[in-house]
Amino acid sequence: MEKLKDIEALKNLSKRVKEDTFKPDTPRIRVCSGTACTASGTPKVVSAIEEEADKKGLNLEIVKTGCQGFCQKGPILKVEPQEIFYQKVKPEHAKWLLTYTVIGGMPYRQGLYREDILSEPIPEMTDVPFYKKQLRIALRNNGLVDPHNIYHYIAVGGYSALEKALSSMTPDQVLNEIDKANLRGRGGAGFPAGKKWKHTKGAPGKIKFVIANGDEGDPGAFMDRSVMEGDPHSLFEGMLLCAYAIGAQYGLIYVRHEYPLAVKNLGIAIKQAEELGLLGKNILGSGLDFTLDIREGAGAFVCGESTALIASLEGERGFPRPRPPRLSEPGGGAWGYPTNLNNIETYACVPQIIEKGAEWFLGIGTPNSPGTKVFALTGKVVNTGLVEVPMGITLREIIYDIGGGIMGGKKFKAIQTGGPSGGCIPESLLDTPVDFDTLTKVGSMMGSGGMVVMDEDNCMVDVAKYFLSFCQSESCGKCPPCRIGTYQMLQILDKITSGKGEAGDIERLMDIGERIKKTALCGLGNSAPNPVLTAIKYFREEYEEHIHDKYCRAKACSGLGVFSIDHEQCFLCGLCKQACAFDAVKETSRSFFIDQDYCTKCKACYLACPIGAVKVEKQERKGVSVSE
Repeated sequence: MEKLKDIEALKNLSKRVKEDTFKPDTPRIRVCSGTACTASGTPKVVSAIEEEADKKGLNLEIVKTGCQGFCQKGPILKVEPQEIFYQKVKPEHAKWLLTYTVIGGMPYRQGLYREDILSEPIPEMTDVPFYKKQLRIALRNNGLVDPHNIYHYIAVGGYSALEKALSSMTPDQVLNEIDKANLRGRGGAGFPAGKKWKHTKGAPGKIKFVIANGDEGDPGAFMDRSVMEGDPHSLFEGMLLCAYAIGAQYGLIYVRHEYPLAVKNLGIAIKQAEELGLLGKNILGSGLDFTLDIREGAGAFVCGESTALIASLEGERGFPRPRPPRLSEPGGGAWGYPTNLNNIETYACVPQIIEKGAEWFLGIGTPNSPGTKVFALTGKVVNTGLVEVPMGITLREIIYDIGGGIMGGKKFKAIQTGGPSGGCIPESLLDTPVDFDTLTKVGSMMGSGGMVVMDEDNCMVDVAKYFLSFCQSESCGKCPPCRIGTYQMLQILDKITSGKGEAGDIERLMDIGERIKKTALCGLGNSAPNPVLTAIKYFREEYEEHIHDKYCRAKACSGLGVFSIDHEQCFLCGLCKQACAFDAVKETSRSFFIDQDYCTKCKACYLACPIGAVKVEKQERKGVSVSE
């Protein structure tokens, strides 16, 4: 690579690359090579396509892209110029895919997306319901570029925002544009990035840092991972623009150790950017010095908290610390220097704002939450994967229009947003707009972007226990409210879910939870009780059933309910008896029945019955007969 000496050289390179790359008349296949599709078999699919193309003598361009979002249907790919989208591609499909589509220009119907078995196949990606309501800003290049090729990024307009800033904007103008756009931090708290940048710029001292938080620890979350894996240069460009605006010289990307592909792709991209002169000393002859390096975290959830992240990055144990000083102030940031910290998605939005202007960004989303947000949609939903949608879209639209509704036609119960720090939102609030302020009002939060959908088979007490258990096990232990308080809450939830709950347990959970929220040292501790408190707020009747009726309506908790066998339904297969380790299932010449003196309520018989003849019913309260 020839090093770019000035802005004019970048302009010339950009023009040349745009002309020579992704020519419209070249047969091309863009294959998703993100973590999920790779695990589903993308490498074998690519090998089969390459082998078949050689046999047929095709001049075929294969672009191994980052995550294209539709993880549920992987491996996925798109054939150009026909713009035909294929899902669940297997190596044996390669022959027909090339014959029908690349050569014949016709879709291979067997590989197309269908909403159900009887529906017509949908050839184009933009017509697939999963993609229809999406709008990609942070993920704009995922699915387009090979993350190992910097020229691909330049070919789709990459580094043009940097070129614009260095050639025609002062640092203050860049900063003011971000502030005007009201870009709120996509890491969870939603603090305006422009205000954070201004505070760091105004801090005394010549040495300043720009740090990207890629420590994505929420269960089921993979938004930032997908940007780092699939479009690392958009992150670099956002960090470069921040460095130019605030006068920083050093950049660091803090990445989870569990993201090996992200670490690999970031390393390749940094080397290429340095060789091209887009990182290092006197970038493009502008006088801007900015070096970039990677730091791997050890997988602690607490290191997603800003002060704990800084401690870990410095080689110390990841403990949060009181503020002030803030990270943006002397003594508060990396090695004591003023530091700007944003998450990956936030930086990825910056180049588009500088390129297209703050007014364009403000025209998307809601007045106080402009732009888009990336979510990892998981759980009991038909279409799981990565989605980027305008702020203000409703939960119902995400779950049913994009997600395809609940699996198996079952009834929706709740959606948990914001990861372990978020809350559980019931069906009555499905029309809630998804933005920072509205989610907070209903007791949840945006968080980093995790969305877990639950159906009628999920017990909300058990769900709350799961998230609290995660927070408790990931607590750094530094402050007593989080260390002891979450443990006490978890003990109470263990009692309730095992049939040992007592009157007053709900009130005790609420009291301890509110105390933790008020007194914990860091934001992670403050928000740890949220899943429990919102589950009590919206699903209190399930807690009361567990405590007073010793019953779990979702049949998810062991140790609850009265187990019996419906003799009219039972066809005497004997699987229940085989499954019972305590000899509670007795056999007569005509039937099976459960001896309550031996039954431990372990659910083995219930799970073993193939036709649902084993029933779980409520206990009778003293003096009161309670029906199921």
